[in-house]
Amino acid sequence: MQLSIIIVSYNVRYYLEQCLHSVLVACKNIEAEIIVVDNNSEDKTAEYIQLKFPAIIFIGQLNNSGFAKANNIGLNIAKGEFILYLNPDTIVSENVLANGISFLNEHKQAGAVGVNMIDGNGNFLPESKRAFPSAAASFWKLTGIAKLFPHSSIFNKYALGNLNESKVHEVDVLSGAFFLSRKEILKKLNGFDKDFFMYGEDIDLSYRIQKAGYKNYYLGNNLIIHFKGESTKKDKVFVKNFYGAMKIFVDKHYKKFSALFLKIAISGGAFVSEVRNKSKQSSNPTKKNERTSFVLCGDEDAIKSAAAILLANNHSYNSVVINNSSINPELINLSSASNIVFCLYHLTYSNCIQFVQNNKNKFACYWHFKDSGSIISASNSSAIPQIHFSI
Repeated sequence: MQLSIIIVSYNVRYYLEQCLHSVLVACKNIEAEIIVVDNNSEDKTAEYIQLKFPAIIFIGQLNNSGFAKANNIGLNIAKGEFILYLNPDTIVSENVLANGISFLNEHKQAGAVGVNMIDGNGNFLPESKRAFPSAAASFWKLTGIAKLFPHSSIFNKYALGNLNESKVHEVDVLSGAFFLSRKEILKKLNGFDKDFFMYGEDIDLSYRIQKAGYKNYYLGNNLIIHFKGESTKKDKVFVKNFYGAMKIFVDKHYKKFSALFLKIAISGGAFVSEVRNKSKQSSNPTKKNERTSFVLCGDEDAIKSAAAILLANNHSYNSVVINNSSINPELINLSSASNIVFCLYHLTYSNCIQFVQNNKNKFACYWHFKDSGSIISASNSSAIPQIHFSI
């Protein structure tokens, strides 16, 4: 078998549903298996996903073992020559899997590849390409200087701000949201380090791949959507887990003297993040789910199934029938449209993802595959409060 795709899920059944539809389209010409390891979700993920996708390998755990351990469970049964770790809150384009495999085949020194990730509003996610953490990089980031000089190789070194987002680069760290490697390498390294419950395990694995003599590559010419953090909230638990993971990494790989300064910076970062989270929560009250109008774009059958979901949730819509694979913005009255639903079937994922990037922050963009039971969007949409539509 050529490829095994491992997805760890936790309380994100609708995001997982739309992710799986995009993955199945991307696997059309690839011999692949999809392994979902669910960390004891409470939203009936198991029943919902297994009914809709009987061909996938679904492993339901009796407890939440964390991201690293769950991925290793998938790795232990994977049959593919290549392994893709993929987050459930992602939408992939048609060619991204084939392109990643081709790159690894053509570059034998490549240990892993990542891709250009944008959020649901089209904004570039800097964790797509990163350097290893250092005391200096942490200082520039915490003081806000990195934001003042976003393209500096010194002040924004951690996010590799000097590297063109749309090009191919050798980098230090790849994101665990889309992490493609060879099974041979991952088995030799025993996969993710189980000491990381959540966060930091991708930095650690990237580091160990480099130490094993391989190179990590960022494929900036390949786009995916990563809604980012749909299974986690940016609260005290998030801050504790994220910065705790950074300390584990530092203790494991850095010398004691250097580690001391970096851990001081990390502790400072945890404090600043907690203060910011409190400020955001107090200044952004939760909005009520109000009646909203949508523009549905796609072929007739896909529009029909999306419309049924909207009507069931008391929302109105207009439709733009597109009988080919791409969106022509001229067909849509962009001046009046604020909520666009991509109704996927003949309409391609790659075209829709490109549309989101080209029109970043202009619309609330929603995703629906024909006859699926949900419509999803970015939770940080500025147009309307986040709502997951389903029947």
